[in-house]
Amino acid sequence: MDNVPGRGQNAGQRELGEALVESCGAAGASIGMLYLPDPDPTRRVLHLTLATGLSREFAAPWSRVGLDDPIPVADAVRDGRLVWLGGQEDTARRYPRLGLVLPYDFALAAAPLTAESADPTGAGLVFLWPGAHQPRLSERESQALEAARDRLTGILLRSAGEGRPARPAAYPVMLKPLPPPTPGPAEAAAAMAFIRRLPGGNCALDLNGTITFLTREAADLLGAPVSGLLGNLPWEALPWMDTPVIEDHYRAVAISRLPRTFTTPHPTGRQLRFALYPDDTGISVRITPGSDEPEAPAAPAVLRPDTPRGPAPSRATALYPLMLLAATLTEAAHAQDVVEKAADQLVPSLGAQAMALLVEEDGRLRIVGHRGYPAALMARYDGTPVRAATATTHILGTTTPLFFGDAGELLAAQPNVVIEDGMAAWAFLPLIASNRPVGCLVLAYSHPHTFAPGERAVLTSIAGLIAQALDRARLYDATHQLAHSLQTGLLPRVLPRIPGFEVAARYLPAARGLDIGGDFYDLIRIDDTTVAAAIGDVQGHNVSAAALMGQVRTAVHASAGAPPAEVLARTNRLLTDLEPGLFTSCLYVHIDLAARRAQLASAGHPPPLLRHARGTAEMLRLPPGLLLGIDPEASYTAVDVPFAPGTLLALYTDGLVEVPGRDIEEAIGEVGARITAAPERHPLDDLADELIGHAGRDAPRTDDIALLLLRSEDPEPSEMA
Repeated sequence: MDNVPGRGQNAGQRELGEALVESCGAAGASIGMLYLPDPDPTRRVLHLTLATGLSREFAAPWSRVGLDDPIPVADAVRDGRLVWLGGQEDTARRYPRLGLVLPYDFALAAAPLTAESADPTGAGLVFLWPGAHQPRLSERESQALEAARDRLTGILLRSAGEGRPARPAAYPVMLKPLPPPTPGPAEAAAAMAFIRRLPGGNCALDLNGTITFLTREAADLLGAPVSGLLGNLPWEALPWMDTPVIEDHYRAVAISRLPRTFTTPHPTGRQLRFALYPDDTGISVRITPGSDEPEAPAAPAVLRPDTPRGPAPSRATALYPLMLLAATLTEAAHAQDVVEKAADQLVPSLGAQAMALLVEEDGRLRIVGHRGYPAALMARYDGTPVRAATATTHILGTTTPLFFGDAGELLAAQPNVVIEDGMAAWAFLPLIASNRPVGCLVLAYSHPHTFAPGERAVLTSIAGLIAQALDRARLYDATHQLAHSLQTGLLPRVLPRIPGFEVAARYLPAARGLDIGGDFYDLIRIDDTTVAAAIGDVQGHNVSAAALMGQVRTAVHASAGAPPAEVLARTNRLLTDLEPGLFTSCLYVHIDLAARRAQLASAGHPPPLLRHARGTAEMLRLPPGLLLGIDPEASYTAVDVPFAPGTLLALYTDGLVEVPGRDIEEAIGEVGARITAAPERHPLDDLADELIGHAGRDAPRTDDIALLLLRSEDPEPSEMA
């Protein structure tokens, strides 16, 4: 664990570190984490900057969190609210990915760092409490949490005001928790005597799992010399402990801070019982024989010379990022999502410094994403012919992974290679989906790296997971692009110009979800003083909906000029004859600028908003009419309203106003209030942008938005005199 930021850290970061450690202790929390936003405001990412009470390995997979990820701190910062998880069941229900990867008992609070009458800092605070915590925060803990938020927010705002805003570091800084009182010499000697008198063996682990103390009895039971164990991770020093089961016991204790006991077989065949007792500084371990039967002392185990040392992860620790990556990739929809999620997990979890994903397209290798490599270098390699003699092209033909522990191994296999990435070790892994190679995953390390057999197997499995997710995502991207092109191609490219008439139109796809909608709008010039407008929403979000949208728009266009009720009736009969199996809402408007009148008819569409010249906006309650495509005999009723110069009519689809759990008329009223508040001669394009922007800020959108603003031009004041 690192000390409180000092070396290489500015005063603001040292102050943040001290505040985090002290606040964590005051709240009685076992783990504290501080997230800062990415310096680039266009990147919706949070970076874990400071952490206390956990190991770097545990923190690595959560060191970079997207603001749209289903993670408590992302929800807290994005929505500006406290997120509280009262236990394991609550976590699994509300955050399945977190519950799958960390299936342990703990309580969690995630909160945004904000201050009254000040802009949000974009930062987030996370506290974890032991699994024995009550389902709710106590009053003292709530007060301590609020005090922590105020203190950290104040530091961030003050640093920003002084022109030295806090920035996330390349890697999280791990802070030591507040230390316990240091015993005096007599007390320390008594404690050692007490430990030696206990039966069995005793040892201590720090929060990283490193053995910091053990008795000779413990070493004898484990079957290894004290010198071979002290300062090492148990599962690296003792190959027989390198199992996911033992790793899971350690993780459960480190996260939940609850004692745990388990029994595991020793290579000699006898059983060993381990009792783990954690606190905020480490884990105390009691080791005893698992049976009362006397056993012969085991010969000390000799550490194999080829046992992986240094940063190479063990088989058990490597399985953790594999499970986390599998859970994360289930949420990846697009190819770029796969790249981002894979990079977020692999680069920090596996100790790699760089990653690149390449796919084969038209006889060339294309880089679909990278992390840790310079963009200029990746641009030079993009488009490499697959017939070129490189490590990446080699595995496409052989589907055999290549591992190079240092530059010498790479040069021996590829004599003509020019090492330009500044790295010292590489893994080239084939991406195989549906039994065929689709690309290559490259992992690079800044120092020589030993790829143990277990790690090679895990890395190969990781590449397989990425390949399947990437292949699925690229197929979806192709389908999505086809549907999007179909949809946008069927919308009008240019709206007609009509003298004395101003118009603005917007179409915005849903920010979330995987599908393409069927929202549409149209403006039709009848003659110099007459214009028709239509807006609608086809049921469904797929290629069929986009195609039907084009048919509806064509049918409305063909009937334009007829009375609005007749236009909807004709369109309805056409759709029912086609039997598409989808229904459509539609609003049709016929405007006579010379007569200063407008006629409107609705087929189950949200009501339009009408703002009179120099007046307020009101919701027009039209006879709803039946959705198009249900009943061929359905009839529709038109309503006649005045449309004097300066009158503004707003047509929209439900994506603009529909928010789950909110009254739709209230939402429509808010849109009307914004239209009312706009200046008389406010450009319609600006007003359209404001309405769309407000819809995006008000709540996460799950539906497309179509918006059509129509205004009869108001004569200039000089013309009215």
